[in-house]
Amino acid sequence: MSALPEITLSSVPETAPSAGETKVHGSVSAIEQLEISPVGVYVQHYLRRLKNPTNDQTDHLKAHADHIAAEAAKAINDVSLDDQEDEEESEELLSLDPKEWKKQDHYAVLGLSRLRYKATMDDIIKAHRKKVLRHHPDKKAAQGHLNDDRFFKCIKKAFDILTNPEKRRQWDSVDPEVSTDIPSAKEKGDFFEIYGPVFEREARFSKTQPVPPLGNIDSSREDVEAFYEFWYNINSWRTFEYLDKEEVEGSNRDDKRYMEMKNRKDRTTRKNKDNQRLRTLVDNAIKADPRMQKFKEEDKKKRNARKNAREEEERKMKEAKKAEEEAAKKAAEAAAAIEENEKKLRQDAHKMFKKEQRALKLLFKKANYFAESDSDVAAGVAKLDKILAAKKDTDSLVAVREQIEAAQAAGNVSAVVDEIVSQL
Repeated sequence: MSALPEITLSSVPETAPSAGETKVHGSVSAIEQLEISPVGVYVQHYLRRLKNPTNDQTDHLKAHADHIAAEAAKAINDVSLDDQEDEEESEELLSLDPKEWKKQDHYAVLGLSRLRYKATMDDIIKAHRKKVLRHHPDKKAAQGHLNDDRFFKCIKKAFDILTNPEKRRQWDSVDPEVSTDIPSAKEKGDFFEIYGPVFEREARFSKTQPVPPLGNIDSSREDVEAFYEFWYNINSWRTFEYLDKEEVEGSNRDDKRYMEMKNRKDRTTRKNKDNQRLRTLVDNAIKADPRMQKFKEEDKKKRNARKNAREEEERKMKEAKKAEEEAAKKAAEAAAAIEENEKKLRQDAHKMFKKEQRALKLLFKKANYFAESDSDVAAGVAKLDKILAAKKDTDSLVAVREQIEAAQAAGNVSAVVDEIVSQL
């Protein structure tokens, strides 16, 4: 062993006490030679490299990582959990296969079986933190359970789903632990105690919030009818994507298309069944609701009162009605006679109108349509057509015919015809 280096001390300060006043509190121990054994995670990795030599030059970093993990596991182990609020973890729960995550109860994995869809985001985060502290792989490794991270993966999957609003809705839509049973219309017991929890359970699926309450026996007719109207037209967000069948690894494009089509069809079928289930629930509730029965009785009494008043009114008006019918019959006969007469007049007028049209056509035809040459005949026909199209009554046709006949006699018929056409 090499000699210790000499150390030169500085001079004693003037303010220091004299030698007689100093006290010796202890002495320097003698030099002792110790043998140190290499232990710890770093040496373990070094020995592992000696047994399995590799080209990995970052083994010391792995050793450091393991050391940090061990420290973290120790820290996790020291954290105290509130076991009074924790749910019991059964062997079946702890042995879940993370590959079968669709079959696991995500709320049970996080210890939220009692709250389920009522669990808030704070509840989920708090429960996840507890589960992570208890089942973290580093803690398991510190306890000698190597590669035991299956349940931890289940915890992670449950947390991922329940903190994603869309995925959580998909899971809540098919949560097997939440009943979808509905009471029958003939079920005995207090109506509000039977149907109240059921409507409260189903109300969470409504896109429209808040949902009208079921109310009580003293609820008004308006509130009760609004409640059932809402439920008959409820817009539910409940979906069934969670139950989609997964694609088989290695499937081709046609297989994927078929699977997508099959999943869409299954979703539609499940959605239709659920809508029918809700409609049946509302139908059964209306049949069993004592308020609806009370409203029916009130309506029946009102109908009977109206019926009695109507019968009394009919009795008083019976004789007057008979007289009115006879008067109406006579009036109808008179109206029919007038209508027949008017019809005959219209027919006669129509005949006269047609007769005047024919006379005007004949007048034009005999005069060769007042054309000076054969090339002007078409123009004369066109003038006749315009006159016939414009004159819709017999008197106007008679006036035109007489005007043309007078002009024909005077020898200026062409000018008169042109003037008549220009005035149309």
